[in-house]
Amino acid sequence: MENLSQIQLFADISPESDTKYAKICSWKEYGENELVIDIDDNSTEVRFIISGSARVISRIAVGKDVILGELGEGQFFGEMAAIDGFPRSANVTTLTKTRICTMPATVFRQILEENPQISVKVMKLLVKLIRSLNERLAEHSFLQAKHRLYSELLRLSKVRVANKTHRIVSPPPTQREIAERIGSRREVVSRELNVLEKQGHIEKTRGGIIIINVQELQNRISKGWED
Repeated sequence: MENLSQIQLFADISPESDTKYAKICSWKEYGENELVIDIDDNSTEVRFIISGSARVISRIAVGKDVILGELGEGQFFGEMAAIDGFPRSANVTTLTKTRICTMPATVFRQILEENPQISVKVMKLLVKLIRSLNERLAEHSFLQAKHRLYSELLRLSKVRVANKTHRIVSPPPTQREIAERIGSRREVVSRELNVLEKQGHIEKTRGGIIIINVQELQNRISKGWED
């Protein structure tokens, strides 16, 4: 039988509780690009990614999809519906072959009630999510598409091993994916990436998008808030 303690959130759960609740959960393999939950789904289970990865997508009023982010091993989703019982607010689809533990809402809430330290972890993660969504909402409200692009590139990037002054977005997302992240059109993303490359601020390679001039992008974002 699978153990809940292999999930980061439940690393400190007692062996007795682990045995009690793990057998109530279901453990399932999903294929690549397989829908796990959809927007407005009335299910309330919480799902934990044991291995693999998934993408979270929201749909705004005009029917456009917006990528909210990706989830990997140890992360979970569906906790909001488990807490308040409302329909799902996002679509979650696997990116790779993924193994998921599905926990009934009643079990999730009972574990939180019995384990204050786990409840605190969940609250901190929810606060982090709220801060991130507030940041994105502000960007969509006040920044032009090109400035949102700069922010997203920096948000997705990590320090480049070959040159610590550079950052890299790897593997490189498609222009359509970037457009869905910033609520814009692929043509806008293509144009702005080409401008950045011609100006020498980024370099597009097969391995990723290299941000050569990090400070310039940060300066442009700051200016975007001022305009």
